[in-house]
Amino acid sequence: MDRRDVLRLGGAGLGATLAGCLDGFERTSAWRDPPLVENRPQAVYVPAITEGMALIQTATVGAYKVALSYSYPHRFWNVQSDAREKVTVTADDSVHLMASVWDRETGIVVPSSGVSLEIHRDESLVSQEVIYPMLSQQMGFHYGANFPLDGEGEYQVRLSIGGLSMPRTGAFTSRFGDPLSVELPFTFDTDALYDLSIRRLGERQGQRAAIEPMDMGVPSGVVPDIAVGSVLGTAVSGDAQFTARLIRDAPRFGGGTYLAVTAHTPYNRIVLPMMQLSGEVTTAAGNTIDISLSAALDSTLGYHYGVPLEKTTDIEHLTLTVDLPPQVARHDGYETAFFEMPAMTIGQ
Repeated sequence: MDRRDVLRLGGAGLGATLAGCLDGFERTSAWRDPPLVENRPQAVYVPAITEGMALIQTATVGAYKVALSYSYPHRFWNVQSDAREKVTVTADDSVHLMASVWDRETGIVVPSSGVSLEIHRDESLVSQEVIYPMLSQQMGFHYGANFPLDGEGEYQVRLSIGGLSMPRTGAFTSRFGDPLSVELPFTFDTDALYDLSIRRLGERQGQRAAIEPMDMGVPSGVVPDIAVGSVLGTAVSGDAQFTARLIRDAPRFGGGTYLAVTAHTPYNRIVLPMMQLSGEVTTAAGNTIDISLSAALDSTLGYHYGVPLEKTTDIEHLTLTVDLPPQVARHDGYETAFFEMPAMTIGQ
């Protein structure tokens, strides 16, 4: 069933008509605040509904490949420090626009770059916003926001990507440092928007699991499953999954010992960026070393948190602390996870 059918039906007799699809879903809630799972776990869970999306266009700009997609305006949760704030759909919102940004050669997504959208029509500015880095079970990691538009018709979207300031290694050393922009045409058609599907997930909703990302030919930000260095161990905190590895004698990491930690969602392995991590390393000799890990982007590891150590450091175990949870907005199914994140011990 698509949302146009829901809106056409309105409230009268809705419960019976939408049995098994969107029971009791009234017109206003269909547009602005669809069902939300009750008694949600403090973890990743299957949301109450899924909403379809459509790809507008892909383009290449510098070292980036970008994609612009759209869906219905919908709620999400913005994150500030360790608190979340629900962002609801307003009467002016016309569409939810989503931008994906990745390296054109490796397919690795590029988080933490400031991304903004300007929407123009007939050379007049209609809307502009720095859009949120987001996690979505259907879209993976992306940048998105709800936007008002000036009716149906043709628009021009300027997508601007800020230069990265984080350390970049491997083939990424000289990439992504400069800000870039690209213009993409967008035709807003309410019939095409309302034709996007909306589906209630029945008995699955609320379960500790996740739906798979849609196959749109756009990378969803999966953490690479690679054999680099030696794995020290894995751990789970706040439903996030962490893997720590030691990489020795790698020139791109300074030639000493490099401790790299990757973090991702359960089930779909979507990258969890924009955390602050610290810890304590215990060596085989029983010495302890306080560490602070920095976000970095590597052409093999992808987005990770790392710190160089002395070349001779032989780690027995690592105590890892999340000082700040992922500073990314979340769609339904992720908004309760990755907040309460106790310290972890990784290794022997």
